[in-house]
Amino acid sequence: MKKQLKQVAEDIIRSITDQHREVQHFDSSPLPDKERLYHIIQDIFILLFPGYFGHSEASFDSIEMRIGYRVARIYEELKPQLYRELIHGCHKGNAGCGNCEKVAEDVVFSFLENVPEIRKMLDLDVKAAFKNDPAAVDFDEIIFSYPGLEAVAVYRVANFFYRCGLRLIPRIMTEWAHSRTGVDIHPGATIGQSFFIDHGTGVVIGETSNIGDNVTLYQGVTLGALNFPRDKDGQIIRRAKRHPTIGNNVVIYAGATILGDNLIGDNAVIGGNVWLTESVPSDSRVVIDNAGLRIATRKHHDSDHKQSEKQ
Repeated sequence: MKKQLKQVAEDIIRSITDQHREVQHFDSSPLPDKERLYHIIQDIFILLFPGYFGHSEASFDSIEMRIGYRVARIYEELKPQLYRELIHGCHKGNAGCGNCEKVAEDVVFSFLENVPEIRKMLDLDVKAAFKNDPAAVDFDEIIFSYPGLEAVAVYRVANFFYRCGLRLIPRIMTEWAHSRTGVDIHPGATIGQSFFIDHGTGVVIGETSNIGDNVTLYQGVTLGALNFPRDKDGQIIRRAKRHPTIGNNVVIYAGATILGDNLIGDNAVIGGNVWLTESVPSDSRVVIDNAGLRIATRKHHDSDHKQSEKQ
């Protein structure tokens, strides 16, 4: 058995050293630690929603100490993870900028400075959820239990880092939220204020999607690409606009699929299970023609069944 295991190990090592070099990582730049980033996200949530996460017994008497501690901890924990991505990018491009540590420090500090602005956006998202969901009892329920809000909160954090030029860490963050909530929002998407995802499961928002203000999505909505633009050599042109633009005050109901670089105009309503590959004017309502849909009462159905038994 030992001989067989040794042979297996040698075969694996050979495949690593001789083949498939694209799917391995051996160099002097360690990648960001996913598990540590998951913990950092949870620390960030304590800043975004104090009293809901972390120490629920927090009060205004202790908030200065608790927030100060959390800010310092996020700074110390997040900076080396940003550095890892930055230095990895330099090594991958066969260049050493020598500034990765300073850039990591600047980015994490800038993020912490922007937490009040992110909190302002999330405040509007919570209010949009309460306004548009009659099942919501109060803000506490939405903040503490709505998966759609959790996914949007993580997106708003990840989007900050994406706009700073990072790619790996924002994707780790939003995929963590995806695994927890069933909502898949690419960190590169642009989403306006007062955004609400009801129920959430199965929602997909692609990288170049642009969503306006006061937009509501229901479960199973896809804002995806219809095709992928390619250059003259047939290579995919990355980050080219390929996802929809959604105007202001739009409602998109469950199961709708909107594909391609199309515009859904302001105040439009997109019905459930609609499949769209073209633009829609403002103030439009798009629904599936339900001709052929048959609804029979139970009484009528039962009498038909009894009549067929007599025959």
